[in-house]
Formats: sequence, structure tokens, C-alpha cells
Amino acid sequence: MSMLDRTLAQLAQELPGATAIFHQYRLSFCCGGEHTLREAATKRGVDVKEIADALSALPGVAKGAKGVDTLSDADLIEFILNRFHKVHREQLTELKRLAHRVESVHGDNPACPHGLTEFLHHLALELEQHMQKEEAILFPMLIQGEGGMAGGPMRVMMAEHEGHVQELARLDELTGGCVPPEGACNTWRALYLGLKAFVADLAAHIHLENDILFARNLKGAFHG
Repeated sequence: MSMLDRTLAQLAQELPGATAIFHQYRLSFCCGGEHTLREAATKRGVDVKEIADALSALPGVAKGAKGVDTLSDADLIEFILNRFHKVHREQLTELKRLAHRVESVHGDNPACPHGLTEFLHHLALELEQHMQKEEAILFPMLIQGEGGMAGGPMRVMMAEHEGHVQELARLDELTGGCVPPEGACNTWRALYLGLKAFVADLAAHIHLENDILFARNLKGAFHG
């Protein structure tokens, strides 16, 4: 079935990031998501192909790069910046919006993830500070071939990675393992789908940096 002929509810529940695009084009997907993408876009008077292209470009649809371990440091860093740093910023912005909506509307539901919006806000700040340090200090050193002198900064980043992973345990506690309750609305389901995608992306991000980019540079780094 073509993406255009799938309902907004289906796309919101199956495609992480779709809700941000629907929000951008003011397409209602929560309790009015029974319309197909084609129908909803036509009714709203927006370009159907433009929305479909935006959905097709989402990380969950687009194919990731193959053989990233063979890329040069500069090319691997460019891949990390575009596929993970940029995407995390977009993901967390949308996840905070969805979490706030769920907490506001379903606060009386025993399964409501109370405190999730605040947690995501805190996590986004920490991750933003971390990524900015990589972008401003560490990555330029590696691109310039100065990995041998970057042992200290790389180990600091790896320690922060471990902290991020440990914090995600709190996410499981707040959301019950990101399993939506029976009868959950489309926004709630989209939120948990997006959280699962974010966690998977963060794990892949950390793996690329720790086990490929940093590992090969640490081999030649000065110890001190």
C-alpha cells in the first residue's frame, strides 16, 4: 500500500518522526487520524507529494550508510552529525511536545507517564551540551588529524555516553518499557514509538563513536 493511502493514525503509530511533520502541516492524527494521508493533505490544501517526500526522508525510512567503519574520520564525523546529532535534536523537540500533550490530556490515567516531559527536557539539555562539546572541540581535532592528542577529551565523551545510557533506565520506569496501555490514543502510541526509535538511535550513535571513531584514534593517543 502506498504511503499516501495509509491513514494518518497508521503512519503516526508506525513511523517515528511522522507526527512532527503532521504537526508542521496541521494534519490531525490523534483522535481524527482515520483519513488517509492523501485525503487529509487534499482537505488541508497542502502539497501531498511534499509531505510524502518529507516522510520518506525520515531516519526510520531512509536507508543508513553501509560500511561506515571504512569511512575516514572526517566522513564518519559528517555522517554522525547528519544522522545522529541533527536527528536527536529533532527527535527530542517532538518527543517533549508529545509527552506534554499526553501528560496534560491523560493525567488521570494510572498509566500516564508523569514526569516524562521534565525528564526529556533534562536529557535534551545534557545531550545538547555533550554534542556541542564534540562539535566545538573534539571533532575538529579529529578532522585535523590530531587524534593522538585527543585521548583525554575522547575518554570524557565516553564517560558521558555511559551516563546517558544509565539515564535511559529511568525512561523505562516512567513509561513501563514504552508499552502504551490498552486504548491509548494515537498521540500516546506515537510518543512511545518515537521514544523507542530515539533509544535505538542513541545506542547506534554511541556505538559508532566509542567503538569505531574513538577506538581507532585512541590507539594512537598519548597516555597521561
